[in-house]
Amino acid sequence: MSLKDQFGKDVLLTGWGHSRFGKLTEETLESLIVQVATEAIANAGIEPGQIDEVYLGQFNSGMMPLAFPSSLALQVSEQLANVPSTRVENACASGSAAFQQGTKSLLAGTARTVLVIGAEKMTQAGADVVGAALLGADYDMAGKPSTTGFTGLFAEVAKHYEKRYGTVSDVLGSIAAKNHRNGVDNPYAQLRKDLGEEFCRTVSDKNPMVADPLRRTDCSPVSDGAAAVVLSVAPTGGATAPVRLAGFGQANDFFPAERRDPTAFAATRASWQRALGMAGVGLEDLDFAEVHDCFTIAELLMYEVMGLTEPGQGSRAIEEGWVFKDGKLPVNVSGGLKAKGHPVGATGVSQHVIAAMQLTGTAGDMQLAAPRRAAVQNMGGVGIANYVSVLEAV
Repeated sequence: MSLKDQFGKDVLLTGWGHSRFGKLTEETLESLIVQVATEAIANAGIEPGQIDEVYLGQFNSGMMPLAFPSSLALQVSEQLANVPSTRVENACASGSAAFQQGTKSLLAGTARTVLVIGAEKMTQAGADVVGAALLGADYDMAGKPSTTGFTGLFAEVAKHYEKRYGTVSDVLGSIAAKNHRNGVDNPYAQLRKDLGEEFCRTVSDKNPMVADPLRRTDCSPVSDGAAAVVLSVAPTGGATAPVRLAGFGQANDFFPAERRDPTAFAATRASWQRALGMAGVGLEDLDFAEVHDCFTIAELLMYEVMGLTEPGQGSRAIEEGWVFKDGKLPVNVSGGLKAKGHPVGATGVSQHVIAAMQLTGTAGDMQLAAPRRAAVQNMGGVGIANYVSVLEAV
């Protein structure tokens, strides 16, 4: 049973826009939002006045002084005057949270066309400010001093994993190398250099240990950027064919670390099951996936959580080539957060845009051979807020 079978209507991605990710000193949060929103509206083939509602995914958490950005999208056009606009925040999953809120407005019948934007400006803040802001997404470390920040939290996950299943250092290096290699073909990516497995696996002056066992190449960078997508209940006659949302899932885990198995990511697994269940498909029906690799250990765990391998066997997916561009389930062909960058609020929307480009044959050098169905997975905190979407070519 598909989403349309359950709700009696389609949710279509009919237009999208995407900025470059990186240190964008010449851009402001406003300019990024206006850029991608304008592009998405034009790509959908509609006028700004046809937008019924706007959702903006942004984390902020003190990284910039402006803490009330919901109306910035209205700067696109006078036609957007009085259009309801809401900022949505759910840590690093803010973009997908905004996407699902827009979806629910369409399914509720309170809107027919919704503009969803994800945006973040991070690089203007000092490392200490960014570190403290990100730690605000952790129950146990919020407001506390830390020399390793969020990297330290995922390093603890990696240590627990190694205690249960054995060393992962080389495997994580292979994941980093794969995503850096993929990022070369992504014009939006922040890091567009093929570093190779040896460099990513080796601790060096240029690749220092950040929080054992995670090296610099195991960590996504601090980024600026934005992405936008127009959601509609019917085709809008845009520049490209629409993409159908076949299913979606959300699940939240308990916030205190003591209430979670550190390597199970149980709520992340639940979000996958809910999305695939709503879409009426299995993992074998997917042609690719964009997953939340804020750190390489997160991607390794996603292989297991999504069901590609059994727990503790995620290394098979990379060692046997399953997740490479020519494998049975390519993962993070965009370069992922690791190479594309991770402007927190933008990430979830970016993942949906990249997937839509793949499914419409408009992904340029990133393009896979005629994919028909994809999954997008985005999470906030250490597997706390979890979102998965299943998208299909129309």
